[in-house]
Amino acid sequence: MALSDDGKNRCFGNKPGQDFYARYHDDEWAVPVHDDQKHFEMLILEGAQAGLSWETVLKKRDGYRQAFYQFDPEKVAAMTDEELEKLRQNPAIIRNRLKIYAARKNALSFLEIQKEFGSFDRYVWNFVGGTSKKNHWSVFDDIPVTTPESDALSKDLKKRSMIFVGSTIIYAYMQAIGMVNDHLTDCWCYQPKK
Repeated sequence: MALSDDGKNRCFGNKPGQDFYARYHDDEWAVPVHDDQKHFEMLILEGAQAGLSWETVLKKRDGYRQAFYQFDPEKVAAMTDEELEKLRQNPAIIRNRLKIYAARKNALSFLEIQKEFGSFDRYVWNFVGGTSKKNHWSVFDDIPVTTPESDALSKDLKKRSMIFVGSTIIYAYMQAIGMVNDHLTDCWCYQPKK
C-alpha cells in the first residue's frame, strides 16, 4: 500500500491525480448503504464496470447521473428504446449497447424486488444476515473476487431477470455498499470511523 500525498494509507486512490478515487475510498467504499436509490446507482455502475476499471467508471459517474435520471429506478424503467439508443452516442458514459439497455431491464427487476420485499435494501441485506461483514486482509491480492454470499445474491438476481450481475460484479457491489468491509488492516479506514 502506498502512502498518499495527505499522509494516509489507503487501499487504493493514492496515485497523483486520483483525488476523486481517494474520496470514494474514504467516504463511500465499505460504508453501509440503506437507501434504495443509492443501491440502484451502485448496481448500474458496477454493471457498467464489467471488463473495465472502477476508476474509469467513477470518472463517468456524473455522466451516468445525467443519463439515467439521477438513478431513479422508476424513470429508468420507463426509458424508451429511442432514449437508450441516443445514449449510445453520449461520451459521458460507457457506450456499450448491452450495458445501456441493462439499466432499463435491471430497473424493472429492481422495482419488482421493491414491491415484493418492501425495499431493495431489505432484500439485499438478507444475504449477509443484515450486518456488514468485516474482513481483516493485509494484502489487497488476498481479497476474494467472489464469496458464497455473492454467488447466492448473483444467482437470485439472475433468477429475477437482472443482467450484468455475475458473482464478481456482485461482490464488488457488496464492497461498494458496505455489505462487506474489505479495508486492509493498514488502511486508515480499517478501524470504525468515530
